[in-house]
Amino acid sequence: MSKTTLAIIAGLSAAAGSAATAAIYASRSQRKEDSTPTVTPKPTPTIPSPPPPAPLPLPLRKDLLPPVNPTGVFQYGFPGPINDLRPTLSTASSFDRRTRNPAWVAEHITRDSINANNADRRHSIFVEDETIPEKFRARLHDYFRSGYDRGHQVPAADAKWSQDALNQTFLLTNMCPQVGDGFNRDYWAHFEDFCRRLTNHYPSVRIVTGPLYLPRRDPEDGKWRVSYEVIGNPPNIAVPTHFYKVIFAEDGTTGGDVSLGAFVLPNARIDNEKPLQSFEVPIEAIERASGLEFAGKLPAPRRKKLCEEVTCSLLVRDYVDRHKNLMGTPPPTK
Repeated sequence: MSKTTLAIIAGLSAAAGSAATAAIYASRSQRKEDSTPTVTPKPTPTIPSPPPPAPLPLPLRKDLLPPVNPTGVFQYGFPGPINDLRPTLSTASSFDRRTRNPAWVAEHITRDSINANNADRRHSIFVEDETIPEKFRARLHDYFRSGYDRGHQVPAADAKWSQDALNQTFLLTNMCPQVGDGFNRDYWAHFEDFCRRLTNHYPSVRIVTGPLYLPRRDPEDGKWRVSYEVIGNPPNIAVPTHFYKVIFAEDGTTGGDVSLGAFVLPNARIDNEKPLQSFEVPIEAIERASGLEFAGKLPAPRRKKLCEEVTCSLLVRDYVDRHKNLMGTPPPTK
């Protein structure tokens, strides 16, 4: 029962009680004065009482000078949070100092950029990003014997158009701890391959990838909690519970249509037979979970649904074969 319903019932009950009380007192008076002639008074018109005045806002005193200055602490430094914007040749990212992971990493791929083969990942090595302050930086030794891969957010295979561009994908600001077998080296890699094959249908594809730390219901008390592992010695890098990709497949015209796809995958082993569309979510769900906004400036008339334009399915191939042919078979159109 709503509060509004309860209020209405209470009001009616109060009115009924008043009427009953008036009737009782009226009958008592009538018994005392039964010898006198009854005079029926003319009904007095009821005048509704005016509603109470609305409370007036407190006046703002322009002449009030506060005796304190909270922002004075800024003279010693701005506390934050500070997200380090990190552009490279092949990526643009924002680094989360608290988790030592990127909050998001953006890339842009085209058919020409994917087909180019001007670099070799065998010449690339994982490196710490020295643009991040040392005390907030992810370290190579944090991953040592952690049980997790240094998982690319923007894959190296998307930047083979330049050795320098490829090398920069190995910065730790482009990495998150990922489960290796069954995810980073399997289902997630097939998902990255799907994104590359989209360039067979769209002249321009933009992708934003990043970690999520999602709550899980406790089976004992039913409460929702966020819990994740932290690796390193001392503990330094948060292990995401999930990863997202937001895909913008552009038709190549100014002001043209953009096919949107949003996916959230758990950081865990996933059977390669699992349909990719089972991980599709509304883009708003990722925005709420991450605190980020991705398409606020993209008007609704220009939006298309990616998985209604092409078949969102994986092409499962061996790791070696996948790197021999980065483009692969394009996803079928609908």
